[in-house]
Amino acid sequence: MNKFYESAIIALDAIWGAKLRSLMTVLGNIVAVTSIIAVVSLIQGLNASVKQAILNEAGADSFSIQQFPITRSDEEFDKVRSNPRVSLQDMHAIRRYDSNLITAVMADSGARGRITYRDKSIDGMSVTGVTSDYVNFSSYDAERGRLMSPTEVDSSRPVTVIGWQTADRLFGADTDPLDKIIQIEGIHFRVVGVSAKRGSLLGQTQDEFAVIPLGQFQMMFGSRRSLEVVVKPRDVAMITSAEDEATVALRVARRLKPKQPDNFGLFTSDTILDLYHSATSGIFAVLIGVVGLSLVVGGIVIMNIMLMVVTERTREIGLRKALGARRSDIMSQMLTESVVLSMFGGVIGTIFGAIIALVISSFTPIPATIEAWSVALGIGITALVGLFFGLYPAMRAARLDPIEALRRE
Repeated sequence: MNKFYESAIIALDAIWGAKLRSLMTVLGNIVAVTSIIAVVSLIQGLNASVKQAILNEAGADSFSIQQFPITRSDEEFDKVRSNPRVSLQDMHAIRRYDSNLITAVMADSGARGRITYRDKSIDGMSVTGVTSDYVNFSSYDAERGRLMSPTEVDSSRPVTVIGWQTADRLFGADTDPLDKIIQIEGIHFRVVGVSAKRGSLLGQTQDEFAVIPLGQFQMMFGSRRSLEVVVKPRDVAMITSAEDEATVALRVARRLKPKQPDNFGLFTSDTILDLYHSATSGIFAVLIGVVGLSLVVGGIVIMNIMLMVVTERTREIGLRKALGARRSDIMSQMLTESVVLSMFGGVIGTIFGAIIALVISSFTPIPATIEAWSVALGIGITALVGLFFGLYPAMRAARLDPIEALRRE
């Protein structure tokens, strides 16, 4: 430990004694680590934001049934193009299935419409129609007021729960939106609740929406739209078994033969997250790989500088060996100098990378999350780069013959 401390002090003295050369030496490391920290922070922030948005939309404790499964090519989609629309009959089929694993089943459908209150209107607002079991799902809430009751939904009453930003844009801060009458596509609805604030994803707000009874929705937008059936298991641990039972119920209701494939798609929040990760992991890997090339370039520069240092300090190394320094002592000193020099660039790069990520997050919709492990990774990688590329110069210094070294001018 004492030897390492002494070597580190010598290394820092050498860096401070040639500040400009040291800075130019680790410039490649600074650029590489800055890029890595900035990219990883933005990726982590984006992943966390997307995950939260998916969980808010789909719910971690439920799964959904839609007309089409995930398809990755035109050929795959051609095979499922003729799938029948998901309807209320499918929801009823799952409800009728004698299952003690499923606690709630709802159907919903979405469209875009105009919402108006007096002289204020919002175009392209998300409007979702739901069935009465929606109150059992965590993706629906009312921070102010209440949710629509099952009776109101079943009887298609003109009531609605609106998003936080919808209420803010229509009513402002001074007007209480509860029990106010708004128009959705020209139809009057009474506001009974306002949902909690959800935030935004890539600059797109998640708080502009209105939830209405499905019966009203179908009268406004048509009843031939394909629905989405959402199923909530009694326990999250039973979600796979509940999926199997829902699948059996639908196959029986649709009279599918044993060898026929499912003519519907089944999704969980994990399914959507996996799809997102598979779509973006390749892009992120390429970004990190390209940035990592800078580390290799930086390592080569460090190796060249350390070889030059060995040449400059040949007499010093010879004198130390003549006074009893062992090969391991010389090698340890040179490796420590290389590692400290490389980590010096890593620390500066980490600071710059964090600043860049925060600046981008402040001025763009892309969120940033600076994780402790990414900081440790950035500095740790530079330490490994210094160790690897400093190994050859250190071995060369350790092999110097003290007599020949002392003879050099």
